[in-house]
Amino acid sequence: MKLTLAEKIENLPMHSGCYLMKDKHGEIIYVGKAKNLKNRVSSYFTGAHDHKTTKMVSQVVDFDILVTHTEKESLILEINLIKEHRPRFNILFMDDKSYPYLKLNKVGLPQVVVSRDKKHKSNFYYFGPYPNAKAARKMAELLNEVLPSEAGFLPNKQKIYAKFNRTELKFSEQEVADWRQNLIKILRGNDSQFKNALIEKMEAASLSLNFEVAQNYKDRLDALNYVSDKQQVQFNTNETFDMFNYATHQGYLAIVGLFVRAGKLIEKQMAIEMTLEDFEDAFVSFVAQFYENQPLPKGLYVPQNIDIDQLTSLLDVKVYHAYRGRKFQLMEIGKKNAELKLEDQFDVILNRETQIQKGLSHLEKLLNIENIHRIEIFDNAHISGQFAVSACVVFDDGIPNKDLYRRYKLSTGADDVASMKEVVYRRYFRLMQEGKPYPDLIVIDGGKTQFNAAKMTLDDLMLDIPVIALVKDAYHRTKGIYLGDDHQIDLSVEDALYPLLVNFQEEVHRFVVSYHRQLRKNHMTRSILEEVEGLGEVGRKKLYKKFGSLRNMRDASVMDLAEVVPLKVAENLKMILSIDWNNKHEEN
Repeated sequence: MKLTLAEKIENLPMHSGCYLMKDKHGEIIYVGKAKNLKNRVSSYFTGAHDHKTTKMVSQVVDFDILVTHTEKESLILEINLIKEHRPRFNILFMDDKSYPYLKLNKVGLPQVVVSRDKKHKSNFYYFGPYPNAKAARKMAELLNEVLPSEAGFLPNKQKIYAKFNRTELKFSEQEVADWRQNLIKILRGNDSQFKNALIEKMEAASLSLNFEVAQNYKDRLDALNYVSDKQQVQFNTNETFDMFNYATHQGYLAIVGLFVRAGKLIEKQMAIEMTLEDFEDAFVSFVAQFYENQPLPKGLYVPQNIDIDQLTSLLDVKVYHAYRGRKFQLMEIGKKNAELKLEDQFDVILNRETQIQKGLSHLEKLLNIENIHRIEIFDNAHISGQFAVSACVVFDDGIPNKDLYRRYKLSTGADDVASMKEVVYRRYFRLMQEGKPYPDLIVIDGGKTQFNAAKMTLDDLMLDIPVIALVKDAYHRTKGIYLGDDHQIDLSVEDALYPLLVNFQEEVHRFVVSYHRQLRKNHMTRSILEEVEGLGEVGRKKLYKKFGSLRNMRDASVMDLAEVVPLKVAENLKMILSIDWNNKHEEN
């Protein structure tokens, strides 16, 4: 016989461990750790709590526990469980994307490449990481336009012109060595001569009324400044470390990360979240999650109230406290930044969350549904039946859950009704097969006929999931909801539900249209690769599988490309991609 919540709480052990809260679908919605499981878990179901805790507890129908021997084991287990299950009431700081580096080859003609290598290769120098990937790409582009010359190490276009003409420039070993050392100096921030040359060229272009060229030089200056500009706090040129600090207010946690490379503060990152955990625990969890996808620094600095032994054992990196000097000064700057960010954003965030909750509450009342958590919204797109696609976006508690967004190529062309039937069938037949939870509500961005198509498909699958459709006015603006059986509810723009529905409609439209455009661009882009001598369909597929986009192919070195296709083909490809296509194909 299954125990009730009260019976399970009564039988909890007074040991350290982790607890996993579950909702009516059996989905894990929160993971926590405790020194004493009985005291911690029972506290959720007694007394008053803040809004977020109350909402989480209202959805709990069951929980599991995992007992550990030590608090350290509990922390490690909690982080791994959060990583595995990504519960919606935990702070999820993990980002699947890693920050790019700039890497410079140690052998051959120097070339700077944007890289996301998690393991650094011994035949390259690495600089970074750089959270601003666009600036890193611009910097690589700038440095790859550079050649040593009698006038010094200055920016010019000779290298690109040489590629266009299929000529190969020759350099002595000493010239190549000096060339590489100059690139290293610039990437380490010793760039005054180089920067001055760029400024001169920009000003000369501007005086000649060649504003497009001047803007091009300005863009490169901005990238150079991003990578190498001097900051308020300076350290020894060989110092490289990361630093984190935080501030708190009424259950909200603001964390700031400061990244020092070669003695210069190159980047600041911020995160603000509401947390159910102790602030110190949430901070440690953030830092541990952050380095899931980022290379570990040589040294890491954290506030004095954080257990450095715990973090050191978790991350296998030296963790320090700053007590005096410039690092202490930087730590105080980090805390002040976190406080200012929290002060600036708190009212906005709180008001946004309040408005979302009001909108969801009104929707629950209108539809007579208790606890609407997950909403899935569908929309279709095509041009005269060509490149027909559909998209499903997912909102959890009124917030986009982009990890669960899905895109679909359709076989139904211009038939909107058939398209809606196809995408709804594919989506929920897949969830049935995988045993995954269904949404609490489906929203169709379409009219009555698409609503009926979705309902008919769900009936065929024998699924009882509530469905509504968004009703539009003559200007294609959301004005209400359609519930079926000719029952329509119009909404006022002052209604808290109105901006929530508009957000649903705009987000699914953005997502489906961007996919539709991407397919059309991919179709046009293929013709570019077809111009590369010696590159067939198999080679094109291999390149896209490894590099993902034309931009990444262009950023890759000839040797990187030659790992996929023959060297001669790689050289031909690099030559074609060196042409300025105005980036119009690079967003694939």
